[in-house]
Amino acid sequence: MFISTSSPESMSRMNRFNSTVPDDEYLADSNVLFYLSDAVTQLLEHKEEYTQFGVIRYFAEYFSSVKNSNHVLFREYNYIRATPHNRASFIRVFWRCYRQIGKSGDSLSVLEYRSLLHLLCPDFPLAMVQSAARIVLMDDAIDSLMSFSDFLYALQLQFYYPVRVQISDMKIITVEPSTLAQCVDALCDRFKRSHPPRSCMREVLEQTNKVSHYSFLMSLAKHETINQTIGALPSMAEFLIDPEMDQELDKLIAQISVSPGSNSSGSAVGGLKEVQRRASPRRNIHHRRKMEVESDGSTEETDSSEN
Repeated sequence: MFISTSSPESMSRMNRFNSTVPDDEYLADSNVLFYLSDAVTQLLEHKEEYTQFGVIRYFAEYFSSVKNSNHVLFREYNYIRATPHNRASFIRVFWRCYRQIGKSGDSLSVLEYRSLLHLLCPDFPLAMVQSAARIVLMDDAIDSLMSFSDFLYALQLQFYYPVRVQISDMKIITVEPSTLAQCVDALCDRFKRSHPPRSCMREVLEQTNKVSHYSFLMSLAKHETINQTIGALPSMAEFLIDPEMDQELDKLIAQISVSPGSNSSGSAVGGLKEVQRRASPRRNIHHRRKMEVESDGSTEETDSSEN
């Protein structure tokens, strides 16, 4: 079963139906072998659960989860960063889970954002969070608060691209854009596709007479073409909009408003569970309870972790 799990910029040259693309190149670009290996590993580690409802169904659900970007929930950091699809999926999951923070206008600290990330990935490193924060705040203000959108776009840039354009000795010193452009071209030639599109970086450098390390990275973090290329987050104009989630929340609010009596609390809790089941990304297959795989939908599961 082959699925597309590569970044959009690589898909144009690796269509599996294009006979000019060698099989080994397609397999490498699509990371199919990586997911097959992980699927087999998970099957062996949890075989007592999965063999009860069939290996075929297990693989079908595993790859469905990968295709729908639900597979990164509660997985280890080495897994969520392993492929472009995993990194984009994790960024989108983080946005969907915590979008209300941005909608409410709250700003959080580095440690608070790290705590939120740990709820989705228990070993997400502090260093990655700090790197994203430095784009927004610079070194001398690292303890300040950041808006949700500023932090998430910066995190996306830092997390998605394995090799980031960082020139440690520049700090806040401004340089000629042409000088930085030469450094950028050298890095692009060396690391191939592990960087933002070269055209976008050139565009940023052409729009100013002087550029610093931080201003360059912040411009890249908010560059709409880079955001579209990654494909994880909506545009800045639509960053706080999620019709599916809003619809579920509206249903919950309506349910609470029509049940003001003694049963309102129970109704609210029940509605909240339903919102979380339907609006939150589905749990990774190997985190489901044994009850679910045995009952095959005949017995409703009550998961205390969703409360």
